[in-house]
Amino acid sequence: MEKQDDVISAAYKYEWTPGSDMSLQDFLAKYKPSMVQDDGTKPWLLVRKLETLPQGKGVIQAAAEASDLLSEVTERIEKIQNDSSIPIRSNKKKGTKSKKELREQVQHEATEKLREISQKHGYVSGKWLIFAPPDKVDAVWNAVATSLVTGPLSSTSAYAAKVATSPENETPNYNHVLCVYMPDVYDRASVAEVMRVLLRNHGMNLMGVKSDLYTEIGIDSKHPSGIPSTVWKNTALMKDTEIKSLKEEYFAELNASRTATIKEGAAAKAAEIKKPRPKPKKKAGDDNPFADDEDDQEEEKAESSAPSSKPKSKKPAMKRKVDTDVFVSDEEAEDEAPKKSRS
Repeated sequence: MEKQDDVISAAYKYEWTPGSDMSLQDFLAKYKPSMVQDDGTKPWLLVRKLETLPQGKGVIQAAAEASDLLSEVTERIEKIQNDSSIPIRSNKKKGTKSKKELREQVQHEATEKLREISQKHGYVSGKWLIFAPPDKVDAVWNAVATSLVTGPLSSTSAYAAKVATSPENETPNYNHVLCVYMPDVYDRASVAEVMRVLLRNHGMNLMGVKSDLYTEIGIDSKHPSGIPSTVWKNTALMKDTEIKSLKEEYFAELNASRTATIKEGAAAKAAEIKKPRPKPKKKAGDDNPFADDEDDQEEEKAESSAPSSKPKSKKPAMKRKVDTDVFVSDEEAEDEAPKKSRS
């Protein structure tokens, strides 16, 4: 990350705040890091939990003092590296330190002085760093941004998040960097709380905590001073076993949820298959398998209007004044019917 990476104009189109016209979900659906290309004007997508960002009290003063220190440290590191009298390996008997040991000593002292400068001037904000490959960045960004505004991250000190957009030209092995901002990177308890949420609730691969002052003066992993580019490494805040355990809990819960969803879908499908389907009604003696419902209805109408040539077996027996012969034939019944209708 470079100095300008933490500076965003007030009218930046690709930033969402609680006062934005569109909802957060609409913003995330419209602007995806895998789809938005950086042409020099849109390097980041941003989401803020607060309408206004916390302002550092002494950014200019802290940056000026830290830059002077960084120049001094870089010069000392170069001298150690070029001093042929300093051995490559240490010698305990002679009490001499190696080049590496001397460099690390200077770098450690510089790290402590940078912390003092940050706290003295009140410029202590910073961010957790997360990297995501292009095929997963949209899902990772959606999870982090939503969590910040309405999810587990919303109850922590984290106040903003951003993700790098895609490069215009194809870049081999490119990874998107995500930042989750906190007001004070030297507040260990607060930083660890954000870390726990990112691990347990989102299963994130964390790359350490970087101070905004470090970004301001240009400290990164390739800086010639060799000063560590992060103020906190993961294992300095939490044991490796706990980090692993929190992530395993997240993925176990995720897999259980997916399995339950698959089972529910399978059960619903099985129930649909077992559900009996209504059979189409057919008239007795209907041999035409290609007849449709309309044909059946027309035929039923025609038959109901035509005179019956055969007696209906289910027609209720005609009432007679005196009818003791239960064995009367159908023909005799037909002979009786006209007589009664005429009476």
